[in-house]
Amino acid sequence: MNIFRRLFKVSQSEAHSVINRLEDPIKMTEQGIRDLKRDLQGAIIGLAEVKGVAVRLTKEAEDAKRQVAEYERKAMLLLQRGQDGQMDVAQAERLATEALTQKEHASERATRLLRDAEQQQRMAAQLQERMNQLKTTVTTYENELITLRARAKTAASTKKINQQLAQIDSSSTITMLERMKQKVEEDEALAQAYGEVADVDNSVDAEIDRALAGSQAATAQNQLAELKAKMGITS
Repeated sequence: MNIFRRLFKVSQSEAHSVINRLEDPIKMTEQGIRDLKRDLQGAIIGLAEVKGVAVRLTKEAEDAKRQVAEYERKAMLLLQRGQDGQMDVAQAERLATEALTQKEHASERATRLLRDAEQQQRMAAQLQERMNQLKTTVTTYENELITLRARAKTAASTKKINQQLAQIDSSSTITMLERMKQKVEEDEALAQAYGEVADVDNSVDAEIDRALAGSQAATAQNQLAELKAKMGITS
């Protein structure tokens, strides 16, 4: 009994502790409950036997009480017949004395049997109380086993998840994320630089085109003036 009390005290702690401290708490508990049920079955048989003895002794005591009354009745009948002349008075008194002696023996036997029957009944009551306690213990342990199974399952799942999480290198992951962030920032800066360069190139090209356009316009004006002079046009 003590080993099972200790077992269920352990089950009241964290499920992780149970798994770590016991090789297989579920199987140990199941075996313990099977042992308790076997003890309970033996207690039921023992209780039935004690009650059977108590019933038998009570019946024998009742029979002895009836014999007490019967021997007294016979003694009185013998004395009556001696008084009525139906038999010799001396013989009647002798037989009446024998009947009273048997009555005394029967009375002593009835008293002893009743005492023994009461003792058996007290023992049966004690066994009944202990058997009820054993039934309650079995029920309690079965409920504890249900809880223990659930906690063990939860603990195993949690342990598995924690092991998987523990295998993840958070420092390397953070380093990788920082490198990715740095590269993205570099790419963004480079893209912006290319954009600015493109804008500069476009403005230079535009300025060159404007300068060339101005030169071409001046040349056209000179050619026009020369042509007018050649033709004698003064305006």
